[in-house]
Amino acid sequence: MGYLYLGIAITGELVGTNLLKASDGFTRLPFTAGSLLAYILCFYFLSLAIKTIDLNIAYALWGGVGIVVTTVLSVLIWHEQINPVIISGIALIVAGTVLLNLNVG
Repeated sequence: MGYLYLGIAITGELVGTNLLKASDGFTRLPFTAGSLLAYILCFYFLSLAIKTIDLNIAYALWGGVGIVVTTVLSVLIWHEQINPVIISGIALIVAGTVLLNLNVG
């Protein structure tokens, strides 16, 4: 059940982050409210996930998946540019997340 909660937390973080971008610095109230609600749900489900998943593993997955998917969404939705340095940095984060998960004992 912990990984289901973690998946919901990751989804909430992705929705919250994209709504935060759409809120245009909190000037668009519906997007601002949606972002805040998504982050509240995100942290609630993250708190449930870490009841059964080690904090370091849960946080690494939450952060790592969030960074990778946020980058993809920023290119697809917001038409932001990425370059080899950004891709390399994300690859290092993914490698670190994989290493943390391999070390689960």
